[in-house]
Amino acid sequence: MIRVCVAGATGWVGKPLCEAIAKSDDMTLTGAVSRSAAGKDFADMIPGLGTVVGAISGSVAEALDNPADVLVDYTKADVVKENVMAAIEKGVHVVIGSSGLTDADFEEIDGAAREHRVGVIAAGNFAITAVLLQRFACEAAKYLSQWELIDYASDKKPDAPSGTVRELAYRLSEVRKPEPTIPVEDTLGEPATRGATINGIQVHSIRLPGYVIGVEAIFGAKDERLTLRHDAGAGAEPYIAGTMLAIRKVAEHTGLVRGLDRIMNKN
Repeated sequence: MIRVCVAGATGWVGKPLCEAIAKSDDMTLTGAVSRSAAGKDFADMIPGLGTVVGAISGSVAEALDNPADVLVDYTKADVVKENVMAAIEKGVHVVIGSSGLTDADFEEIDGAAREHRVGVIAAGNFAITAVLLQRFACEAAKYLSQWELIDYASDKKPDAPSGTVRELAYRLSEVRKPEPTIPVEDTLGEPATRGATINGIQVHSIRLPGYVIGVEAIFGAKDERLTLRHDAGAGAEPYIAGTMLAIRKVAEHTGLVRGLDRIMNKN
């Protein structure tokens, strides 16, 4: 039985994830973290769950006083790194669903995970359509030399770009860097209008009401264009199956694995 602690347990993804864990045959929910609901009884927050978690913790460090095998983090950009490092230092495997971590953060997390001999799986997006977009975009980058990314999210999302787009830029850069006709630094006018350069790729972040999470990868070639796009709806269901898979797989690794696709085909 895999003992799981969920940070962000009362959130958009965290709440249905806790329900899925509690109903599974191979997992048990041993801890729940929520800064806004700290001290409240978990059964009152999610009636009928049948969990024995008890009171909701205000921090990961407090929650991990109860033994856990895996911490799942669905919190926010300002606390995710602190949560992850706290779990690693206690020898707990980690699944990261939160955004806001940089490549430098991931390098630090990888080093700490290897030192403490635990696994970490981080995915900018656990939805299968987002994973497929990433796979298709990396294939397209082998044949097309120019592309840019558009990052869509709600007006309430404070961090940019999203974890989905940051991970996509990282994975595309592993294939190769785009070759723009006119380098961004040679732009006449306002270079900032060309977007931010992430891993050598131009990224344009849009934050408006009506969006949840979306990403568009646009590839251009002479007299032709290829557009790949993923859009998430308001429900959290697409993220649950991928997160559950990561929980089951994370103990098989030591160090950081970036991207759900890197574990999907390993049975």
